[in-house]
Amino acid sequence: MREHYSGKPAGIRRQYRRCAPAIPKIAAALLTALAVLYLIFGPTTNSDLSLTIPRIHIVTVVVPAGGAAPAPSNATDDEDAGLPPPRQLTDPPYSLGRTILDYDARRSAWLAAHPEFPARVQVQPAGRPRVLVVTGSAPARCPDTDGDHLLLRAFKNKADYCRVHGLDVFYNTAFLDAEMSGFWAKLPLLRTLMLAHPEVELFWWVDSDALFTDMLFELPWGRYEQHNLVLHGWAAKVFEEKSWVGINTGSFLIRNCQWSLDLLDAWAPMGSRGPVRDRYGELFAEELSGRPPFEADDQSALVYLLLTQRGRWGDKTFLESTYELNGFWEGIVDRYEELRRKGRPEGLGDDRWPFVTHFVGCKPCRRYADSYPADRCRHAMERALNFADDQILRLYGFEHESLNTTTVHRVRNETGGPLDADDEELGRLSHPMFRVANPTKMKEAFV
Repeated sequence: MREHYSGKPAGIRRQYRRCAPAIPKIAAALLTALAVLYLIFGPTTNSDLSLTIPRIHIVTVVVPAGGAAPAPSNATDDEDAGLPPPRQLTDPPYSLGRTILDYDARRSAWLAAHPEFPARVQVQPAGRPRVLVVTGSAPARCPDTDGDHLLLRAFKNKADYCRVHGLDVFYNTAFLDAEMSGFWAKLPLLRTLMLAHPEVELFWWVDSDALFTDMLFELPWGRYEQHNLVLHGWAAKVFEEKSWVGINTGSFLIRNCQWSLDLLDAWAPMGSRGPVRDRYGELFAEELSGRPPFEADDQSALVYLLLTQRGRWGDKTFLESTYELNGFWEGIVDRYEELRRKGRPEGLGDDRWPFVTHFVGCKPCRRYADSYPADRCRHAMERALNFADDQILRLYGFEHESLNTTTVHRVRNETGGPLDADDEELGRLSHPMFRVANPTKMKEAFV
């Protein structure tokens, strides 16, 4: 690009060239000599007078993307583009909002005034808490269509599970707070939903890359009645080994109550972007076993809170390890054919038929580097999605020809009188109210 320093538009300069009279050769020579003398004896770059040449500065703003699982390089300079300056260590601690007091009493009064929105619902199992499944993805589209396609199928997976079990689902595609980017975005979202939905008893956060792979499994709701936070994890790993992977925040339950609001208030200040997040990352690397020194993630922060304030948070936290509330994908996806041959066992969704398969270390959108090869992650996610989808398709008489392809084929012949079938056949529609009346007639349909 050719630059012009006269400060006049190009069209005006052309008019000057056409209309200006000819300059005598002597005058031209004199001007040339003066220019040479100026260059030789004129001001240097270190003198008080300097010649500034204007430049055109182009800034490209990239919309940030959030990461579902901790990774050493989850934030980039682009993520901060267009945002206010990061919070400094000397600034007041970050807050999710105004402190809320007496929330339990206020919520109880609201529920009493609105009996049409009970916090417990009459579907199977009868009287279970009202649950809102919360998930989401970044507001910007993925760099390639494969990522958006995987996110679409992952949401379809969650919608299928919620429909079968009569659960509500909320899908978020917005960063509600610029400071809570990446894997911290779930905290302001959960707080906002708690205050907007007093009728909901439990919120169930599920990462975008965590898939339901046992579509029939029902959580043991009664087991958690005395607890406000349910995490996949092991007490020994957290409290004895101080392991940062002693729990996983890719799939967890949190109760709508004052205790949970207080926990979010204590949790969030460690995640504001910039120097604060970096400093807490260094602290977690020092205090938690096996953790690399990357920026603070919500999972490590929660482990740190449980360790340092166990008396405040430990009694109301349930660490679940009897089934796969958050199963690690790498040891699961290659066993699906074997699992189908053996059939779905009775009881819990453990490693014999994993309830949730979480693709930790894979990035469906691939804005950041995967911990595993991208092709391996994509193929594994497609297998998990097909494995889960078959449990739904089979209700309607179809299944995939192979877990490695999207092609389906019919596995049940149609009849001329479909409504003449008995209730057990109609049970394949898997409507929650049907399951209330026929709780034992749905099992074989999913195997």
